[in-house]
Amino acid sequence: MRRVTPTDGRREAVPVHAGARPAQGDRQRQGDPDQMTHRRSPPRPSRRAILAGGLGLAALGGPARAAGPAARIASLGGAVTEILYRLGAASRIVVVDTTSIYPAQALREKPNVGYLRALSAEGLLAAGPDLVIAAEGAGPADVLTLVREAGVPVSLVKEPPTPEGVLDKIATVGRLAGLEREAAALAAEVRAQFAGLSEQRARITRPARALVVLSVANGRVMVGGRNSTADGILALAGVENAASGIEGFKPMTDEAIIAAAPDAVVMMQNGAEAPNPETTFAPGTALGQVPAAAKHALVAMDGLYLLGFGPRTPDAARDLIRAIYPDLIRG
Repeated sequence: MRRVTPTDGRREAVPVHAGARPAQGDRQRQGDPDQMTHRRSPPRPSRRAILAGGLGLAALGGPARAAGPAARIASLGGAVTEILYRLGAASRIVVVDTTSIYPAQALREKPNVGYLRALSAEGLLAAGPDLVIAAEGAGPADVLTLVREAGVPVSLVKEPPTPEGVLDKIATVGRLAGLEREAAALAAEVRAQFAGLSEQRARITRPARALVVLSVANGRVMVGGRNSTADGILALAGVENAASGIEGFKPMTDEAIIAAAPDAVVMMQNGAEAPNPETTFAPGTALGQVPAAAKHALVAMDGLYLLGFGPRTPDAARDLIRAIYPDLIRG
């Protein structure tokens, strides 16, 4: 089993789904003990109260909506936060979300407003931002509407899992933050890395087939199909997606997994504990009956690093090439 860590040598604790877009039904949280008692929850603030609170913050000490670059940015989305840090805008970030786990100091130093797809208007407005930059898919939508109605601009950044998508993301975040020159320099660096990656990929004569497994729970294997970030990173590494018959992130049946016959399985590493071949390819399971099992061809990678499609994506794809084609890439 190959455990791949980011090439800069730093390690972070990474949620399983960082950077991925699972189906709605698979975004369930574990039950909170307090929610399983009969205690009454306090009433949620009304729309009017939220708006009044947001406007009050702006009037009594929140940021003025002045022209020019934003001074207080709510950064929502792992790649968005990573780009802002790379552009030198860390001091202007006033709040992040739980997917903003790189660099590690983001979650250590900044207030955390919660999960990207389960935000609260109160939490965002309490930080007093003068701009929200959020990855596409942030929400709920009515929360972002409330934030806009409170006078705070909200910009959503598209996230196509392609080299062009990464470069556009860098340019968009740079423009929104008023750091166009810095963004152009970063984009040029990443573009050159993608070009080098293309040269390495051209040396692959027989593409391997791999299955990107997001999670295994109660016998359900969640995989990344076509038009997903998993599909995008496999393409960058010159690997065929064994789940190309599935759209997005969905469960795959045992029969389909066996028929897909992947040469390698790629899984997310959840914190310091990496998945192991013995459990992943256990006898009697579907994954235990595929070609990858015979070779213990399991690659464990940091979720945001692998699927985040930020500035480190060329490095992630290169590491994946090294893991799946060990005889092709040396050094």
